[in-house]
Amino acid sequence: MAKSVASYQSIALDIAKRIINDEFPVGTKISGRTLLSSQYSVSPETIRKAIGILKNANIVNVSQGKEITILSSQQAYNLIEHHKEIISAYSLKQELEMLLEKKEETDRQFRKIVTEIMRYSDRLKNLDPYNPVEIRISPNTAVVGKSLETLDLWHNTGATIVAIRRETEIMISPSPDTILQCDDRIVVVGSNAMLQNVFDFINQ
Repeated sequence: MAKSVASYQSIALDIAKRIINDEFPVGTKISGRTLLSSQYSVSPETIRKAIGILKNANIVNVSQGKEITILSSQQAYNLIEHHKEIISAYSLKQELEMLLEKKEETDRQFRKIVTEIMRYSDRLKNLDPYNPVEIRISPNTAVVGKSLETLDLWHNTGATIVAIRRETEIMISPSPDTILQCDDRIVVVGSNAMLQNVFDFINQ
């Protein structure tokens, strides 16, 4: 059924294009269904449906004797443009569906990462006294704009940075050349004394 619909619609569009190209000038009469069906290698019924589309669009007129008269090249142009808009809308719909699928996959991955972080966090909490702590980098601190390598946090405080949270991004085991930015949240692990050292070091 879908193939038949596609067939008579494509034939109607092809005839409309032939009208625009003056192969079928306005005012002329074109062959009946039998001859057209042989040209397009389809049944007369398929041609009847194609001509029905053109008639409904005021492109042709069909007399009781089944004679087909061309009425308007402008309406033929409008039909083709309308078809292009339908195709464009369908393409956009498909693109939107693909984006929604990607978003759902991204959301699934995000939920998985959050679950893993919570799981590891719960494990680390049980490793007293080495509890993970999140510390915000304030705008007025001297560490803003400096790399982790330059700060050398482990040698200065004894604590270890295990992650950095920057807005929605989470950097696990950040590299030494990572530059700290305002409002970053660094996740550090160490004893209570070490964590206090980190806080004092960052806010000195």
